[in-house]
Amino acid sequence: MNVAVGLMEAQSSVEVELLGTFRDASGKQYGPGRHRFTSEITLSPADISSCEFALDDMTIGIGFHWERKERQVFRGALRILKRQSGLTVINDLPLEEYVTSVISSEMSASCPLELLKAHAVISRSWLKGQGPVRPPAERDASHEIIRWYGREAHPDFDVCADDHCQRYQGITKAFSPAAADAVRATAGQMLRYNGSICDARFSKCCGGITERYSTAWEDIEVPYLKSFYDGPPQSCSNSPETWIRSDPPAYCNTADTSLLSRILPGFDQETRDFYRWRVEYPPEELGELVRSRLNVDLGRITDLQPLARGPSGRIFRLKIVGDRGYLIVGKELEIRRALSRSHLYSSAFVVDREAGRFVLRGAGWGHGVGLCQIGAAVMASQGQPYREILTHYYPGASVIA
Repeated sequence: MNVAVGLMEAQSSVEVELLGTFRDASGKQYGPGRHRFTSEITLSPADISSCEFALDDMTIGIGFHWERKERQVFRGALRILKRQSGLTVINDLPLEEYVTSVISSEMSASCPLELLKAHAVISRSWLKGQGPVRPPAERDASHEIIRWYGREAHPDFDVCADDHCQRYQGITKAFSPAAADAVRATAGQMLRYNGSICDARFSKCCGGITERYSTAWEDIEVPYLKSFYDGPPQSCSNSPETWIRSDPPAYCNTADTSLLSRILPGFDQETRDFYRWRVEYPPEELGELVRSRLNVDLGRITDLQPLARGPSGRIFRLKIVGDRGYLIVGKELEIRRALSRSHLYSSAFVVDREAGRFVLRGAGWGHGVGLCQIGAAVMASQGQPYREILTHYYPGASVIA
């Protein structure tokens, strides 16, 4: 199986550095060096194992707080399509090479081997196990916007290269033989529940309690995507608000700088307050955020009222009150978008007022559903094998080739 990955879009031309010899459909050769393309073309490597191509200034983390531009290097075929909006750059490559890149891009190629194995299994499963692609779902009513974002349709390729799908940064981050070893050791393995391939969701840090599927997406329950305490067996009876305000032990509650430097890509290492975090805003700034992000002018914000929370404390219905009216916002990602220039780390937060400012105290990084990447890495560093890690995060599911 091959995977078509959308890398980037350009207005009128694409500059590519070829690191090896490529041929177009007519057999014409393109040697090493920089080439600029303004029309459709497909270039296949003369030797797939050694020929590469590079793109400068690729934007990663689009819309998130770590957004930046990087030079990235890829293997496989290069395809450029011309559409009314401009040029679309696509990388076609075998599934297992795609998975090798994903597990080295989502986390780090220097992660413990059992974490890389676990991620290889869920990255394959995520690609194959989701239902039909669909646009963002909405339930709009007077004073209410409820949106959630599934895997959207990409008409020209299977998946994009950024966090919207799975991080894919070519061979740029795949510098460790362990990544290739993990993919070989789990070749063809996927996560299954009652015989069907699992929709294996994952996020960076659950904050100590994983979240159920319906908090972030459709109002349905997925049996292997449910909420539970992310640590050794124990009861967890605190209310979500109390949990968020505390600093309880959990697999993902780690400040081990040596471990974090091994498991997180360089740009993710800049985010060290992922387990518990704090942001604050004056009322006027919050009002401007809501206006710019949701195109609704509520004026100066006077109150933030959580109306519904998931088991991890993640809010999925939030009432935002201003001196010009109110708006109810959901689900979790829309709330995170509405209250930040990029995205809040998560929607698991409590609201305080201090000196006239709104103070949000939060937990976790991401939607919290399924595998917690930092928690899984800690489990692997403690010697737990990848199958046990996966059965911990996807209860009732099994790894099957």
